[in-house]
Amino acid sequence: MSQTMTDAPKLPVPRTRSAGRSIAGLLLKLRSVLALAMLVILFSSMTSSFLTANNLSILTKHVAITALLAVGTSFVILAGGIDLSVGSVAGLSGMIAGYLIVHGIVFGGGDAHFLPVWAVVLAALAGGAAVGCVNGLLVTRFSIAPFIATLGTLYVARGAAMLISNGRTFPDLAGDAARHNTGFPALGQGYLFGVPSPVWMMAGVALAAWVLASKTPFGRHVYAVGGNERAALLCGIEVGRVKVWTYAISGVCAALVGVIIASQLEAAHPATGQSFELNAIAAVVLGGTSLLGGRGSIGGSLIGAFVIGVLADGLVMLGVSEFWQMVIKGVVIILAVAVDQLQIRIQLRMAGAGK
Repeated sequence: MSQTMTDAPKLPVPRTRSAGRSIAGLLLKLRSVLALAMLVILFSSMTSSFLTANNLSILTKHVAITALLAVGTSFVILAGGIDLSVGSVAGLSGMIAGYLIVHGIVFGGGDAHFLPVWAVVLAALAGGAAVGCVNGLLVTRFSIAPFIATLGTLYVARGAAMLISNGRTFPDLAGDAARHNTGFPALGQGYLFGVPSPVWMMAGVALAAWVLASKTPFGRHVYAVGGNERAALLCGIEVGRVKVWTYAISGVCAALVGVIIASQLEAAHPATGQSFELNAIAAVVLGGTSLLGGRGSIGGSLIGAFVIGVLADGLVMLGVSEFWQMVIKGVVIILAVAVDQLQIRIQLRMAGAGK
Protein backbone atom coordinates (compact mmCIF):
# COMPACT_ATOMS: atom_id res chain seq x y z
CA MET A 1 0.00 0.00 0.00
CA SER A 2 2.97 2.31 0.51
CA GLN A 3 4.06 4.57 -2.29
CA THR A 4 7.53 4.43 -3.74
CA MET A 5 9.83 7.43 -3.50
CA THR A 6 9.26 8.24 -7.15
CA ASP A 7 5.49 8.23 -6.66
CA ALA A 8 5.55 10.35 -3.50
CA PRO A 9 3.66 13.62 -3.92
CA LYS A 10 5.76 16.78 -3.99
CA LEU A 11 5.34 19.15 -1.12
CA PRO A 12 3.84 22.48 -2.16
CA VAL A 13 6.10 25.52 -2.02
CA PRO A 14 4.92 27.92 0.72
CA ARG A 15 2.97 30.81 -0.76
CA THR A 16 4.89 33.45 1.15
CA ARG A 17 8.23 32.19 -0.19
CA SER A 18 6.86 31.88 -3.73
CA ALA A 19 5.30 35.34 -3.59
CA GLY A 20 8.50 36.81 -2.21
CA ARG A 21 10.54 35.32 -5.02
CA SER A 22 8.02 36.56 -7.59
CA ILE A 23 8.19 40.09 -6.20
CA ALA A 24 11.99 39.96 -6.13
CA GLY A 25 12.07 38.76 -9.72
CA LEU A 26 9.69 41.53 -10.81
CA LEU A 27 11.77 44.19 -9.07
CA LEU A 28 14.92 42.89 -10.75
CA LYS A 29 13.25 42.99 -14.16
CA LEU A 30 12.18 46.59 -13.53
CA ARG A 31 15.51 47.62 -11.99
CA SER A 32 16.44 50.03 -14.78
CA VAL A 33 13.07 51.80 -14.63
CA LEU A 34 13.28 52.05 -10.84
CA ALA A 35 16.88 53.30 -11.01
CA LEU A 36 15.89 55.96 -13.56
CA ALA A 37 12.95 57.13 -11.44
CA MET A 38 15.10 57.33 -8.30
CA LEU A 39 17.83 59.29 -10.08
CA VAL A 40 15.32 61.79 -11.49
CA ILE A 41 13.77 62.29 -8.05
CA LEU A 42 17.18 62.59 -6.40
CA PHE A 43 18.70 65.13 -8.79
CA SER A 44 15.52 67.19 -9.15
CA SER A 45 15.36 67.51 -5.36
CA MET A 46 19.03 68.52 -5.12
CA THR A 47 19.04 71.11 -7.90
CA SER A 48 16.06 73.10 -9.17
CA SER A 49 17.52 73.48 -12.66
CA PHE A 50 17.57 69.75 -13.38
CA LEU A 51 14.03 69.52 -14.80
CA THR A 52 14.17 72.79 -16.75
CA ALA A 53 13.45 72.73 -20.49
CA ASN A 54 16.98 73.82 -21.37
CA ASN A 55 18.62 71.10 -19.29
CA LEU A 56 16.25 68.41 -20.54
CA SER A 57 17.12 69.38 -24.13
CA ILE A 58 20.83 69.03 -23.38
CA LEU A 59 20.20 65.79 -21.50
CA THR A 60 18.31 64.18 -24.37
CA LYS A 61 21.13 65.06 -26.78
CA HIS A 62 23.61 63.30 -24.51
CA VAL A 63 21.28 60.33 -24.06
CA ALA A 64 20.85 60.05 -27.84
CA ILE A 65 24.59 59.46 -28.23
CA THR A 66 24.69 56.72 -25.59
CA ALA A 67 21.42 55.20 -26.79
CA LEU A 68 22.59 54.86 -30.40
CA LEU A 69 25.74 53.10 -29.24
CA ALA A 70 23.71 50.91 -26.88
CA VAL A 71 21.30 49.85 -29.63
CA GLY A 72 24.14 48.60 -31.80
CA THR A 73 25.96 47.00 -28.87
CA SER A 74 22.73 45.24 -27.84
CA PHE A 75 22.74 43.07 -30.96
CA VAL A 76 26.34 42.02 -30.37
CA ILE A 77 25.78 41.16 -26.70
CA LEU A 78 22.47 39.40 -27.41
CA ALA A 79 24.41 37.13 -29.79
CA GLY A 80 26.94 36.36 -27.07
CA GLY A 81 29.69 38.78 -28.15
CA ILE A 82 31.18 42.06 -27.03
CA ASP A 83 32.31 45.14 -28.96
CA LEU A 84 34.98 47.36 -27.45
CA SER A 85 35.69 49.26 -30.68
CA VAL A 86 32.56 51.44 -30.88
CA GLY A 87 34.24 54.56 -29.48
CA SER A 88 37.13 54.35 -31.93
CA VAL A 89 34.74 53.66 -34.81
CA ALA A 90 32.85 56.83 -33.89
CA GLY A 91 36.09 58.80 -34.01
CA LEU A 92 37.15 57.23 -37.31
CA SER A 93 33.79 57.87 -38.98
CA GLY A 94 33.80 61.49 -37.87
CA MET A 95 37.25 61.90 -39.39
CA ILE A 96 36.08 60.31 -42.66
CA ALA A 97 33.23 62.82 -42.83
CA GLY A 98 35.55 65.69 -41.96
CA TYR A 99 38.12 64.71 -44.60
CA LEU A 100 35.51 64.42 -47.35
CA ILE A 101 34.01 67.82 -46.51
CA VAL A 102 37.36 69.61 -46.27
CA HIS A 103 39.46 67.84 -48.92
CA GLY A 104 36.98 65.93 -51.07
CA ILE A 105 38.12 63.07 -53.31
CA VAL A 106 40.92 63.41 -55.84
CA PHE A 107 40.84 61.10 -58.89
CA GLY A 108 44.06 60.51 -60.81
CA GLY A 109 45.87 63.55 -59.41
CA GLY A 110 43.30 65.97 -60.81
CA ASP A 111 40.96 68.39 -59.12
CA ALA A 112 39.17 67.49 -55.91
CA HIS A 113 35.55 66.37 -56.18
CA PHE A 114 33.33 67.24 -53.23
CA LEU A 115 30.41 65.03 -52.28
CA PRO A 116 27.01 66.26 -51.11
CA VAL A 117 26.32 65.88 -47.40
CA TRP A 118 24.15 62.78 -47.79
CA ALA A 119 26.97 61.01 -49.66
CA VAL A 120 29.47 62.08 -47.00
CA VAL A 121 27.25 60.57 -44.32
CA LEU A 122 26.82 57.34 -46.28
CA ALA A 123 30.59 57.07 -46.71
CA ALA A 124 31.12 57.53 -42.96
CA LEU A 125 28.48 54.91 -42.17
CA ALA A 126 30.06 52.54 -44.68
CA GLY A 127 33.37 52.96 -42.86
CA GLY A 128 31.73 51.96 -39.60
CA ALA A 129 30.04 48.97 -41.23
CA ALA A 130 33.39 47.87 -42.69
CA VAL A 131 35.06 47.87 -39.27
CA GLY A 132 32.08 45.97 -37.87
CA CYS A 133 32.37 43.33 -40.59
CA VAL A 134 36.09 42.97 -39.84
CA ASN A 135 35.21 42.40 -36.18
CA GLY A 136 32.67 39.77 -37.16
CA LEU A 137 35.07 37.96 -39.47
CA LEU A 138 37.83 37.95 -36.85
CA VAL A 139 35.42 36.34 -34.39
CA THR A 140 33.81 33.83 -36.75
CA ARG A 141 36.41 32.93 -39.38
CA PHE A 142 39.55 33.20 -37.27
CA SER A 143 37.96 32.14 -33.95
CA ILE A 144 39.45 35.09 -32.08
CA ALA A 145 37.74 35.87 -28.78
CA PRO A 146 35.42 38.88 -29.21
CA PHE A 147 37.14 40.77 -26.39
CA ILE A 148 40.56 40.44 -28.05
CA ALA A 149 39.32 41.00 -31.61
CA THR A 150 37.46 44.22 -30.82
CA LEU A 151 40.24 45.41 -28.52
CA GLY A 152 42.60 45.10 -31.48
CA THR A 153 40.28 46.96 -33.85
CA LEU A 154 39.84 49.62 -31.15
CA TYR A 155 43.51 50.50 -31.57
CA VAL A 156 43.50 50.05 -35.35
CA ALA A 157 40.50 52.34 -35.83
CA ARG A 158 41.92 54.96 -33.47
CA GLY A 159 45.26 54.86 -35.27
CA ALA A 160 43.56 55.15 -38.65
CA ALA A 161 41.65 58.21 -37.42
CA MET A 162 44.94 59.78 -36.39
CA LEU A 163 46.57 58.95 -39.74
CA ILE A 164 43.80 60.61 -41.77
CA SER A 165 44.79 64.05 -40.46
CA ASN A 166 48.16 63.32 -38.87
CA GLY A 167 46.52 63.78 -35.48
CA ARG A 168 45.01 67.18 -36.30
CA THR A 169 41.42 68.39 -36.24
CA PHE A 170 39.29 69.07 -39.30
CA PRO A 171 37.71 72.44 -38.42
CA ASP A 172 34.89 74.42 -40.01
CA LEU A 173 32.72 71.61 -41.38
CA ALA A 174 29.94 73.96 -42.42
CA GLY A 175 30.93 73.32 -46.03
CA ASP A 176 31.04 75.67 -48.99
CA ALA A 177 28.13 76.62 -51.21
CA ALA A 178 30.44 76.58 -54.23
CA ARG A 179 31.30 72.97 -53.46
CA HIS A 180 27.64 72.02 -52.87
CA ASN A 181 28.45 70.36 -49.53
CA THR A 182 26.75 72.66 -47.03
CA GLY A 183 24.23 71.56 -44.41
CA PHE A 184 26.36 69.14 -42.40
CA PRO A 185 25.91 70.99 -39.04
CA ALA A 186 22.13 70.62 -39.29
CA LEU A 187 22.44 66.89 -38.63
CA GLY A 188 23.52 67.46 -35.03
CA GLN A 189 22.30 70.98 -34.34
CA GLY A 190 18.92 71.04 -36.03
CA TYR A 191 15.46 70.84 -34.44
CA LEU A 192 12.20 69.36 -35.68
CA PHE A 193 9.01 70.35 -33.84
CA GLY A 194 11.20 71.65 -31.03
CA VAL A 195 13.00 68.32 -30.59
CA PRO A 196 16.75 68.04 -31.34
CA SER A 197 17.51 66.11 -34.53
CA PRO A 198 19.77 63.57 -32.73
CA VAL A 199 16.77 62.57 -30.62
CA TRP A 200 14.73 61.91 -33.77
CA MET A 201 17.61 59.80 -35.10
CA MET A 202 17.73 57.88 -31.82
CA ALA A 203 13.99 57.23 -31.97
CA GLY A 204 14.12 56.10 -35.61
CA VAL A 205 17.09 53.79 -35.11
CA ALA A 206 15.63 52.37 -31.89
CA LEU A 207 12.29 51.67 -33.57
CA ALA A 208 13.97 49.97 -36.52
CA ALA A 209 16.17 47.95 -34.14
CA TRP A 210 13.15 46.89 -32.06
CA VAL A 211 11.33 45.66 -35.17
CA LEU A 212 14.47 43.86 -36.37
CA ALA A 213 15.09 42.20 -33.00
CA SER A 214 11.55 41.19 -32.12
CA LYS A 215 9.61 40.87 -35.37
CA THR A 216 11.98 39.29 -37.89
CA PRO A 217 13.67 35.90 -38.32
CA PHE A 218 17.07 37.61 -37.99
CA GLY A 219 16.13 38.82 -34.52
CA ARG A 220 15.05 35.35 -33.46
CA HIS A 221 18.31 33.98 -34.80
CA VAL A 222 20.28 36.52 -32.75
CA TYR A 223 18.54 35.39 -29.56
CA ALA A 224 19.01 31.75 -30.49
CA VAL A 225 22.74 32.17 -31.13
CA GLY A 226 23.22 33.99 -27.85
CA GLY A 227 21.12 31.51 -25.91
CA ASN A 228 22.79 28.35 -27.20
CA GLU A 229 25.14 28.64 -30.15
CA ARG A 230 25.50 24.87 -30.59
CA ALA A 231 21.75 24.32 -30.64
CA ALA A 232 21.30 27.19 -33.09
CA LEU A 233 23.87 25.62 -35.40
CA LEU A 234 22.09 22.26 -35.25
CA CYS A 235 18.82 24.01 -36.12
CA GLY A 236 20.32 25.24 -39.37
CA ILE A 237 20.99 28.84 -38.35
CA GLU A 238 24.04 30.33 -40.06
CA VAL A 239 25.72 31.38 -36.83
CA GLY A 240 28.71 33.02 -38.48
CA ARG A 241 26.60 35.21 -40.73
CA VAL A 242 24.37 36.27 -37.84
CA LYS A 243 27.38 37.32 -35.77
CA VAL A 244 28.94 39.28 -38.63
CA TRP A 245 25.68 41.15 -39.14
CA THR A 246 25.45 42.05 -35.44
CA TYR A 247 28.92 43.57 -35.51
CA ALA A 248 28.09 45.41 -38.74
CA ILE A 249 24.99 46.91 -37.09
CA SER A 250 27.10 47.95 -34.12
CA GLY A 251 29.62 49.59 -36.47
CA VAL A 252 26.92 51.55 -38.31
CA CYS A 253 25.41 52.83 -35.05
CA ALA A 254 28.85 53.89 -33.81
CA ALA A 255 29.57 55.62 -37.12
CA LEU A 256 26.30 57.54 -36.87
CA VAL A 257 27.38 58.75 -33.43
CA GLY A 258 30.68 59.98 -34.86
CA VAL A 259 28.85 61.88 -37.61
CA ILE A 260 26.46 63.47 -35.11
CA ILE A 261 29.27 64.62 -32.81
CA ALA A 262 31.28 66.06 -35.71
CA SER A 263 28.13 67.84 -36.87
CA GLN A 264 27.41 69.28 -33.43
CA LEU A 265 30.97 70.58 -33.03
CA GLU A 266 31.37 71.51 -36.72
CA ALA A 267 34.76 69.85 -36.34
CA ALA A 268 36.15 66.32 -36.43
CA HIS A 269 38.82 65.24 -33.96
CA PRO A 270 40.52 61.81 -34.02
CA ALA A 271 40.17 61.41 -30.24
CA THR A 272 36.37 61.57 -30.39
CA GLY A 273 34.64 58.65 -28.72
CA GLN A 274 37.23 57.71 -26.11
CA SER A 275 35.66 55.44 -23.45
CA PHE A 276 32.26 55.55 -25.22
CA GLU A 277 32.26 51.75 -25.20
CA LEU A 278 32.00 51.77 -21.40
CA ASN A 279 28.83 53.84 -21.49
CA ALA A 280 27.35 51.62 -24.21
CA ILE A 281 28.03 48.37 -22.36
CA ALA A 282 26.83 49.85 -19.07
CA ALA A 283 23.57 50.99 -20.68
CA VAL A 284 22.95 47.57 -22.24
CA VAL A 285 23.60 45.69 -18.99
CA LEU A 286 21.58 48.16 -16.92
CA GLY A 287 18.73 47.60 -19.35
CA GLY A 288 18.60 43.93 -18.47
CA THR A 289 20.59 42.35 -21.29
CA SER A 290 22.69 39.43 -20.09
CA LEU A 291 26.39 39.53 -20.90
CA LEU A 292 26.09 35.80 -21.57
CA GLY A 293 23.74 36.52 -24.47
CA GLY A 294 20.26 35.37 -25.39
CA ARG A 295 18.32 37.61 -23.01
CA GLY A 296 17.50 41.30 -23.21
CA SER A 297 15.67 43.90 -25.26
CA ILE A 298 16.22 47.09 -27.24
CA GLY A 299 13.75 48.94 -25.02
CA GLY A 300 15.71 47.94 -21.95
CA SER A 301 18.92 49.26 -23.49
CA LEU A 302 17.21 52.60 -24.17
CA ILE A 303 16.17 52.87 -20.53
CA GLY A 304 19.71 51.96 -19.50
CA ALA A 305 21.01 54.77 -21.73
CA PHE A 306 18.69 57.21 -19.95
CA VAL A 307 20.00 55.99 -16.60
CA ILE A 308 23.60 56.63 -17.71
CA GLY A 309 22.67 60.01 -19.19
CA VAL A 310 20.72 61.21 -16.16
CA LEU A 311 23.49 60.03 -13.84
CA ALA A 312 26.21 61.83 -15.81
CA ASP A 313 24.16 65.02 -16.23
CA GLY A 314 23.14 65.10 -12.58
CA LEU A 315 26.69 64.59 -11.33
CA VAL A 316 27.93 67.44 -13.53
CA MET A 317 25.21 69.76 -12.26
CA LEU A 318 26.13 68.90 -8.68
CA GLY A 319 29.74 69.79 -9.37
CA VAL A 320 31.13 66.28 -8.89
CA SER A 321 34.65 66.05 -10.30
CA GLU A 322 35.29 64.14 -13.51
CA PHE A 323 37.51 61.69 -11.60
CA TRP A 324 34.72 60.73 -9.22
CA GLN A 325 32.35 60.44 -12.17
CA MET A 326 34.62 57.77 -13.65
CA VAL A 327 34.68 55.93 -10.32
CA ILE A 328 30.89 56.05 -10.03
CA LYS A 329 30.39 54.79 -13.59
CA GLY A 330 32.73 51.89 -12.89
CA VAL A 331 30.80 51.01 -9.75
CA VAL A 332 27.53 51.18 -11.71
CA ILE A 333 28.85 48.70 -14.28
CA ILE A 334 29.95 46.29 -11.54
CA LEU A 335 26.61 46.56 -9.75
CA ALA A 336 24.72 46.05 -13.01
CA VAL A 337 26.57 42.80 -13.71
CA ALA A 338 26.12 41.66 -10.11
CA VAL A 339 22.38 42.32 -10.24
CA ASP A 340 22.17 40.49 -13.57
CA GLN A 341 23.76 37.42 -11.99
CA LEU A 342 21.39 37.70 -9.03
CA GLN A 343 18.42 37.76 -11.40
CA ILE A 344 19.66 34.59 -13.10
CA ARG A 345 19.99 32.79 -9.76
CA ILE A 346 16.50 33.86 -8.64
CA GLN A 347 14.99 32.70 -11.94
CA LEU A 348 16.71 29.34 -11.64
CA ARG A 349 15.40 28.92 -8.08
CA MET A 350 11.89 29.85 -9.16
CA ALA A 351 12.09 27.39 -12.05
CA GLY A 352 13.29 24.67 -9.68
CA ALA A 353 10.57 25.43 -7.17
CA GLY A 354 7.93 25.20 -9.87
CA LYS A 355 8.84 21.64 -10.80
